[in-house]
Amino acid sequence: MVVPVLRSYVNDGWHRPAEEGRPLFDAVTGDEVARVSSAGIDIAAALEHGRRTGGPALRELTFHQRAALLKALGQHLREHRERLYAVSARTGATLGDSKFDVDGGIGVLLAYASKAKRELPNDTVHVEGAVEPLGRGGTFLGQHVCTPLRGVAVQVNAFNFPVWGPLEKLAPAFLAGVPSLVKPASPTAFLTAELIEIIVESQILPPGALAFVAGSLGDAFDHLTGQDLVSFTGSASTAQLLRTHPTLVRNAVRFTAEADSLNLSALGPDAAPGTAEFDLFVKGLVTEMTVKAGQKCTAIRRAFVPRAHVDAVVEAVSARLARTTVGNPAAEGVRMGALASLDQREEVRRSVKALADSGRIVFGDPERVEVVDADPDRGAFVSPILLVGDPERAEPHEVEAFGPVSTVLPYDSTAQLVDYAARGQGSLAGSVVTADPAFAREVVLGVAPWHGRLLVLNSRDAQESTGHGSPLPALVHGGPGRAGGGEEMGGIRGVLHHMQRTAVQADPDTLAAITGRWVPGAERHRTDVHPFRKHLEELRPGDTIVAGPRVVSQEDVEHFAEFTGDTFYAHMDADAAAANPLFGERVAHGYLVVSLAAGLFVDPDPGPVLANFGVDALRFLTPVRFGDELTVTLTCKQLTPRESAGYGEVRWDADVTRQDGESVARYDVLTLVAKKDAQEHAAG
Repeated sequence: MVVPVLRSYVNDGWHRPAEEGRPLFDAVTGDEVARVSSAGIDIAAALEHGRRTGGPALRELTFHQRAALLKALGQHLREHRERLYAVSARTGATLGDSKFDVDGGIGVLLAYASKAKRELPNDTVHVEGAVEPLGRGGTFLGQHVCTPLRGVAVQVNAFNFPVWGPLEKLAPAFLAGVPSLVKPASPTAFLTAELIEIIVESQILPPGALAFVAGSLGDAFDHLTGQDLVSFTGSASTAQLLRTHPTLVRNAVRFTAEADSLNLSALGPDAAPGTAEFDLFVKGLVTEMTVKAGQKCTAIRRAFVPRAHVDAVVEAVSARLARTTVGNPAAEGVRMGALASLDQREEVRRSVKALADSGRIVFGDPERVEVVDADPDRGAFVSPILLVGDPERAEPHEVEAFGPVSTVLPYDSTAQLVDYAARGQGSLAGSVVTADPAFAREVVLGVAPWHGRLLVLNSRDAQESTGHGSPLPALVHGGPGRAGGGEEMGGIRGVLHHMQRTAVQADPDTLAAITGRWVPGAERHRTDVHPFRKHLEELRPGDTIVAGPRVVSQEDVEHFAEFTGDTFYAHMDADAAAANPLFGERVAHGYLVVSLAAGLFVDPDPGPVLANFGVDALRFLTPVRFGDELTVTLTCKQLTPRESAGYGEVRWDADVTRQDGESVARYDVLTLVAKKDAQEHAAG
């Protein structure tokens, strides 16, 4: 049988290496499945192609357009999942493991596409935070804007998640407008190669947006600039080596790492045998030990248990592990497959030996395992291993066996538990299984400085919980200290990591021109046509209507109080209101002021405005008293067209003032406004 040599994808074309390369093996059968080499690739040229072709193509698109492409890619990959599952089995993964990897990665793409449409503008620039007044007269303002870096995101991935790993890095970089160069870990590179082939076949991504290097990156780091980024997943020692590369240091290249992690799960003293929380702890520990054969950077390595419950936990976990069938993932009933390679099996055995020197093995044998439908010597199989260790020894807090291995560690007090947790020197994920909120608070706040993510699990949230070890696109995935000190994903935080935050100082009109949205102090455009009569395409930031005045009477206030039931004393009781240091006399309801303002600026007839869907940042600034005259100035602030709908969102600045010109209320009004083409099409 001819063994294929994995191709790389650079400069928008496939590259076949100039040499045979290194053999890669089926983790189950030990058969050679592919060879890998990057010989002959001009990495510097590949990076430059991303900067000159991929970057400009992505930056021409708005955030929403990039999100639409991510969604399309996720849907395309979903249609080809079976193809990926089939290849994934050769990495030693069961079908459940493969779905965790493949479906998890696709889910990241779809989640990011959805978040971008909800939280990012349909624009090429992201405005962050409020406008900062920098002078007393309002003619000098500051605003933070985020723009895409003009480099390439170099993404170095680990062997344990050949699909999810690349996709979780690709999604935020792509949304930010930065091209990606994907480098997989060699043992499972044949699965990532299959993923890239499906992506390239789809022709969804713009030219230059994606490159893939199977094999070594060679001298890639020598060619990185201050506009490039590196995202690394792997060992702490390799992360340290890469982080200190002279070019990265000299050019201040953004570097994020996800590295070793001795993740913990702590059983609360309240979770005695027989409670739902005890069962959840046992089930979660076994799941984390056996899913992906324990080859997860978030798997539970240290299981902290109240000393009184150690024997019960060992018994319950061992009973579950005894029912875990190890073997060929294709065989019926197999619950746990192989490690990724024979080298990885030997590494796990060495780590278990170090852990056993400071404790004792209570389940499993690192040198022997019963295997279904496979040769245990040719395949990279290992038994699940449960140990009981001494938490005062260094080994449980320093040695990570990257496989189906966990150590039960007793504790006697919450303070002791927090101390032991910190000895791990930084972890990606931890969990606390308890129904006691006070215990949960003490532990979470105590261990949080050493953790990137913490799950509090109990019978109330268990039904919806994604479990201890599942990273989520909306939350940061990373951890301090030995876990790398970096973050991946984290919702829009992950996107902004790939962008430059710049403080822009300017006059209001210039700032409005730069950001594409109206800011206080910028020119307003009064027109003969009410802004609510304009379609989305006809509106411009700065379009304004001024309406009023409207006198607020005592009768208005009393009617509003009776009609709504809001009879708060400041509106209805003269003596009590007089004693209030904020008012001194009866005043109008804040919500009455907002309602009256709406009555002033709303155009009542059917038109392009389809709905008001809320207000943001509402503030009542000064009291409105009987006899005050209200005027409202409504200004179009920001337009957000929706790519796939016949309408868009319009944000309006509402400023309600009284007769002396002082603002009594300010807020943003949010409306949905029809596109002209869509409305004409519907009418036709």
